[in-house]
Amino acid sequence: MPNNKLKQKVESLTRVVQALIKEVQHNSTLAEGTLTAFKLHLGEDEWNKVIKELQERELKSNEPEKKLEL
Repeated sequence: MPNNKLKQKVESLTRVVQALIKEVQHNSTLAEGTLTAFKLHLGEDEWNKVIKELQERELKSNEPEKKLEL
């Protein structure tokens, strides 16, 4: 009997993980579609400006903070 319960739990967890994977795939597709729509709305030049600004912000946030020396 304990083997059967363990098997049921594993199958249940497998179904949950499969559902989570589908949800992540759905969210990825939704995000890609949203970005594409935003890109089309802004136009190529404005889109490239936004991307460049985001890349600069990312670089700034990755720099170590300067500490005040006394």
